[in-house]
Amino acid sequence: MERIQQGFHKRTTLAQKRVQKITKEDLRKFIKNNGFVLFTVVAVIVGIILGFCLRKYHMNFRQVKYFSFPGEILMRMLQMLVMPLIISSLVTGMASLDSKASGKMGIRAVIYYTTTTVLAVITGIIMVLIIHPGGGGKEKMHREGKIEEVHSVDAFLDLVRNMFPPNLVEACFKQFKTNYGMRKVKPIFAENETLNPGSMMSNVSQAVNLLLEVTEEVIPIPGSVNAVNALGLVVFSMSFGLVIGNMKQDGVILRDFFNCLNEAIMQLVSVIMWYAPVGILFLIAGKIVEMEDMSVVGGQLGMYTVTVIVGLLIHALVVLPLLYFFITQKNPFVFMGGLVQALVTALGTSSSSATLPITFRCLEDKIGLDKRITRFVLPVGATINMDGTALYEALAAIFIAQVNNFDLNFGQILTISITATAASIGAAGIPQAGLVTMVIVLTSVGLPTDDITLIIAVDWFLDRLRTTTNVLGDSLGAGIVEHLSRHELQKMDAEAGNSVIEENEMKKPYQLICQDDNKKPLDKETKM
Repeated sequence: MERIQQGFHKRTTLAQKRVQKITKEDLRKFIKNNGFVLFTVVAVIVGIILGFCLRKYHMNFRQVKYFSFPGEILMRMLQMLVMPLIISSLVTGMASLDSKASGKMGIRAVIYYTTTTVLAVITGIIMVLIIHPGGGGKEKMHREGKIEEVHSVDAFLDLVRNMFPPNLVEACFKQFKTNYGMRKVKPIFAENETLNPGSMMSNVSQAVNLLLEVTEEVIPIPGSVNAVNALGLVVFSMSFGLVIGNMKQDGVILRDFFNCLNEAIMQLVSVIMWYAPVGILFLIAGKIVEMEDMSVVGGQLGMYTVTVIVGLLIHALVVLPLLYFFITQKNPFVFMGGLVQALVTALGTSSSSATLPITFRCLEDKIGLDKRITRFVLPVGATINMDGTALYEALAAIFIAQVNNFDLNFGQILTISITATAASIGAAGIPQAGLVTMVIVLTSVGLPTDDITLIIAVDWFLDRLRTTTNVLGDSLGAGIVEHLSRHELQKMDAEAGNSVIEENEMKKPYQLICQDDNKKPLDKETKM
C-alpha cells in the first residue's frame, strides 16, 4: 500500500509540474498566436450584450448612426483594401502558374463551386419542405421596406456586362446596372386614316380615341450603382496574370511589382486586425439597437428564421466538412479552427469581399496554404461562390410560395433551384445583395416580388449567417484545390529549382571572368 501511495504521489507531482509548465509556457504561446481570435470572439459577445442593453433607451436613427461610427470605419478600411488585394493577388497567382496548371486548378475550383452551390440549394429546399414555415398565410405578417424592380433577363445581361468593364478606373467604384423608365407609345395608323371634314362630332370623338390609345411602356435605361465591380476586376486580373506568366523573363518586373503590392496590402491587413474587434463590436451592437420591435419576429417569420439557420448549419457543419474530409482525408474541423477570425469578421461585417483580407491572412499564416492557391481561389470564390446566398434564395422563394398558398410542382422547384444557383453567382459580396437577386428567382416561377418585404425584418441577421457560410465555403475550397493540385505544385517547384540552378551555372563563367579581371597578377617586370 505504501508503494502504491508513493507511486501515486510521484505521478500527481509529475502531473502538477506538467500543468505548471503548460500554464506558463504554452498558455503564453496560445494567447500570442490566438490573441486576435479571442479578442474578436469577446467583441462579438460584448456587442450582442451591449446592443440588447441599449435597446431600452429607444435611440433615434441619428444616435444609432453616431453609435455605429467605429464599425463604419472598420468597413471602410476593409473595403479600401479589397480592390488592390483582388488585383494584386489574382495577377500574382495567375502569373506564378503555367497555363496548364492554372487551367486544371480553374476547372477544379469551378467544379467545387458548382457542386457546393447545388448541394446548398438542395439542402435549403429540403429544409423548407420539411419544416413548412409558411403554412399560415401572409395576412398577419409584417411588411417592411420596398423592393426595386428587376427583370431576370436584364439582371443576367448586367452580369455579363460587368465582366467586361469599358473603364477599369470606373470599375473600381461603379457597377453597371439597368434602370427603368417610362415611354409613351402612340398608335400607328395607315396613311389613308384621316379625320372626316364633314362631321365635327366624329372629329372630336376620333381625337379623344387617339388620346386614349396612347399607352406607356417600361424601357431599360443604362445606369450604374456605387460598388466595386469585383467581377470585372477578377476577369481582367486573371487575363492579365496569364499574359504576364506567358511572358516568362520579360514579365518578371511586373510579377515582382504585384508580388510586392500584395505583401504590402497584407502588412496593412495585419495593422487593421488590431482594430477589427472594436469595429465588429460596434457593428453588431448598432444593428441590434437599430432592430425593429422583436414581436415582429414571431410566428411564421420566426419559423422561417429557424429554417434558414438550420439549413445553413447543416451545410456549414455537415455538408462542407464531409466534402473536405472525403477529398483530402484530413480533419476538417482542425482546418476550420484556423478560420475563426475570418468567420467572426464575416459575421460582423456581413460582406465576403470586406472579409477577404482577413481570410487571406488566416489561410496563409494560420493554416499555411500555398499562396499560389489562395491568391487564385479566394478572390474568385468571394465573387462567384455564394453557397449561403443560394440556399437562402431557394428557401425564401418556396417560403413565399407557401404563404401565398401556391403549390409548386416538381418542375417549378427545379426552376427555382437552377435560378437560385445562377442568381447567386451574380450576387455582389456586399451586405444584403441576396435580396436583389431573389427577385430573379421569384419571377422565374411567377411569384409576387413585393412579398420579399415580408422577410426584410430578419434579413440583416440572416445575411450575416449566410456570409459566414460563403466565407467558409471559399476557404474549404482553397484547401481542397491545394490538395488536388499538390502534384502540379511540386512539379512547378522542382522546375523552378532547376531553373535557378541553371541560371547560377550560367552566371559562373561570367563571375570567374570578373574575378580574373579584378585580380592583378604580377608580370615579369614587377617580379624583378
